[in-house]
Amino acid sequence: MLKFIQEHFMHVAPILVVAVIGVAIIVEKARALFYVYPLHGSKAFFETIRSLVIADRTAEALLICDRYSAKPLAHVVRAGLMRAHQPEAMVEHALEIAVGEASDRIRARTGFLSTIANVSTLLGLLGTILGLVQSFEAVGSANAQARSALLAAGISTAMNATLLGLAVAIPCMMAYSYLMNRANRLVGELNRGAIRVIDLLKQRYFENETPAVHNRGDVAANGGSVGNSRAMPHDRGLQPEFLGNA
Repeated sequence: MLKFIQEHFMHVAPILVVAVIGVAIIVEKARALFYVYPLHGSKAFFETIRSLVIADRTAEALLICDRYSAKPLAHVVRAGLMRAHQPEAMVEHALEIAVGEASDRIRARTGFLSTIANVSTLLGLLGTILGLVQSFEAVGSANAQARSALLAAGISTAMNATLLGLAVAIPCMMAYSYLMNRANRLVGELNRGAIRVIDLLKQRYFENETPAVHNRGDVAANGGSVGNSRAMPHDRGLQPEFLGNA
């Protein structure tokens, strides 16, 4: 194969170019999907965020998210907490935008591997056709004794071109399937994280609203005024609209 590449370098150069691009994408995406993007210890992360949010310490929760700015999951959680005092629809919109941006970031360039696999196969086929054309042209102008050798050499060139194209296409297709599966798992974690943020903000509203309801009941029972106790502080959590039909 090495001798074939040396003797027919211009013939196989396009396949080698796409192979180099494919290797670069595989290395970059494998590093990102297995080391950069995953938030290891996500359970402890969410427990910490939950305890801070329930305690009305949203600013501290945002600081924790900032520590993991390279992690898409932390980015999604931060986007939801930034609108913690707004109606449910606005929180959901923020989470949808954040999940969409993070999903694009996770899946970026992975699809190119499928294209590279198809292109390298076609380039190998093109090399096969060119090799056969050159072989038959040489056979047509050669004497009877040299025809067999020229035909065998041309067929060997054609088959080697196909082999090289498949040698690039098969690993790229396997890497594409594996990395895309990993990317889909990370996107699934983002979606679950967004749901957990909404659930957490609803929990905070109920946690903080229940004591206020009891206080208003005590004041009313004692014949006092309940006008001021009905207003929920702005930093207390979601407005009632967030609850929807809950």
